[in-house]
Amino acid sequence: MTAIEDPLVSTDWLAAHLGDPQVKVLDASFKMPGVLPRPGDDYLAAHIPGAVYFDVEEVCDRADARPHMYPDAAQFARDVAAMGVSSGDTVVVYDAGGWVAAPRAWWMFLSFGHADVRILEGGLKKWQAEDRPTESGKPSPKPGVFTATLDPTYLRSKEQLVANFDSGAEQVIDARAADRFEGRVPEPRPGLRAGHIPGSRNLPYNELFDAATGLMKSRDELRKAFVRAGVDLDGPIVTSCGSGVSALVLTLALYRLGVRGTALYDGSWSEWGMPDGPPIATGPA
Repeated sequence: MTAIEDPLVSTDWLAAHLGDPQVKVLDASFKMPGVLPRPGDDYLAAHIPGAVYFDVEEVCDRADARPHMYPDAAQFARDVAAMGVSSGDTVVVYDAGGWVAAPRAWWMFLSFGHADVRILEGGLKKWQAEDRPTESGKPSPKPGVFTATLDPTYLRSKEQLVANFDSGAEQVIDARAADRFEGRVPEPRPGLRAGHIPGSRNLPYNELFDAATGLMKSRDELRKAFVRAGVDLDGPIVTSCGSGVSALVLTLALYRLGVRGTALYDGSWSEWGMPDGPPIATGPA
């Protein structure tokens, strides 16, 4: 299967396809721990008609102490089938419009072999700004039939990034805010060291979209942002962040620039920043 060239779809496109039985809509909204109301409660209060909640905190390896690490293929298949998704469906994911977790769900579908997955441009923010309909409550979708096989090239482990110290083969881009990257403020997750992976670059994910509209910036603006961060768009790239969610905003932007073959460091700073973790650096990149 060939993945979609530009995975973004417009609110007009989704509105025209809402009644299509083979178009499945998933709300993948996500917030940092402790931020209220929880995204699942936001979803119950208002979501795009027919959308099912894709909970990043549940579609994960629940036996792993690290936050929302990738599940195995069997669990991913079970989880999304329970959301009503089948392997032949077009999946459209969105989030609240802050461009955080819709790209995480998109990347998960791609990495488990489902190429027909899109992201709603502007998310729920744009949908509601256009006075389009929403509904509340929890739907009961008819279970789908979904087959998943993980392509391990979509992910990187801590061991692979430690090995990358010596080879320098892959560029690591960190999506966290500059003050976290530079180690000037404590991490929001308790017990983690402050700083970044030595040699990594910093491009805060929120610089890639307009917070007021929820729209991702133009390809020209995206390209300039990566160049300013010191990224060679022709070289191998691994994206990282706090816990493997907002890094995928960078991945999506790269994808829209035609960059393929990037990988996600799934453990991200929640793993690297642990007290017994690998070496860290502080200050600017």
